[in-house]
Amino acid sequence: MALGSWLTPDPSGIYLPDADAWIDPSKPVARAIITHGHADHARGGHGEVWATPGTLAIMAARYGPQNGHPVGYGESITLGPIEVGFVPAGHVLGSAQVVLDHAGERIVVSGDYKRRPDPTCTPFQPVPCDVFITEATFGLPVFRHPETTDEIDKLLAALRAEPERCVLVGAYALGKAQRVITELRAMGFDDPIYIHGALQALCDLYAQHGVELGELRPATGVPKKELEGRIILCPPGALNDRWSRRLPDPITAMASGWMRVRQRARQRNVELPLILSDHADWDELTRTIEELAPREVWVTHGREDALVHWCRLRQIRARALDLSGFEDEDD
Repeated sequence: MALGSWLTPDPSGIYLPDADAWIDPSKPVARAIITHGHADHARGGHGEVWATPGTLAIMAARYGPQNGHPVGYGESITLGPIEVGFVPAGHVLGSAQVVLDHAGERIVVSGDYKRRPDPTCTPFQPVPCDVFITEATFGLPVFRHPETTDEIDKLLAALRAEPERCVLVGAYALGKAQRVITELRAMGFDDPIYIHGALQALCDLYAQHGVELGELRPATGVPKKELEGRIILCPPGALNDRWSRRLPDPITAMASGWMRVRQRARQRNVELPLILSDHADWDELTRTIEELAPREVWVTHGREDALVHWCRLRQIRARALDLSGFEDEDD
C-alpha cells in the first residue's frame, strides 16, 4: 500500500476515514482536529473539536463555546485506531502540529509554523516522520525574513526621528499584534502602547495565558496631542480608513512577511514596511525538511510548486495537495 494511504487529502481538509475526523476542515464537520486559531484553519460549527487549550480559547472567543476536547503539548489521544498527538508549531498561541501514528507509519501535519523565536508562543518542535505535511506560504527563495530585532529597530528609529507624529502599525489581530508588542518590550520599550478596539479581546486572551504585554491603552477617544510620539496598533484594514484620520500625522507601518513584496506595501500606502512573519521563510522550510528527513513531503497551501520541485531535486517524493480555503492572511 502507498505511504499514508490511511489519510485522505480533500479540497476541504485532510480526512482520517478510520477515525471519521478531519484536520482543519473548511466546512463544519462532526469531528475536527484543529492546528491553530486563525480563521482559515479554525472555523465554527463543528460537532466536536480536539485542539490545544490555547486554540480552544481562541475559538471560543471568536465563535462562542465549543464542544472542545483539550489536548496539551506532548499529550496524545486515540481516535479509532489512530494515535493523535499535539506538539508545538511556533506559529501563534496554542498552535500545534498534529502527529498521527497508525499502521507503523508516522505522519506530521504541521499546520502553519515558524522557526524564529517568538515570546508569545511555544517554539516549534521537530518530529521525525515518514510523511511531513507542510505549508509553503513563503515557499519561494526570494522570501528570506530579516532578523526580528532589525525590524523592531526600524520601528523605534522612525518613532524617534519624528516625535511629533505617531507610528501606526497594521498587525493581524491574532498573533502578529501580540508579537509586535512583546518584541518591543524585549527591546526595552516600556511606554504605553495604544491599540485599536478590535485588538483588545485577543490581547486580553494572550495576557490571560501568561503573555506579558505591558501597559496597553485604547487608542479611540484619546486627544490627538496625547498620541504624538506614540506607537499605535490596529488591524491592517484600519490603516487607511476613517478611524486613522484622527491620529497625529501617522507614519503608516505594517508588520507582515508580505512586506518583502514592494508592490504589496505600495498598495496599502505603507510608509514603513516591517518584514515580520509568523510563517517559516524559504530557508526555514527547506531546513525543516532536511532536519526531519521524511520519506515524502505533502504541501497543503502557498507556493507549492517551488517546494515540491526543491524536494524532487533531492530525491524526496513530494506532491501538492491542492487544499482550498487557506488564505494569504495579513500574516
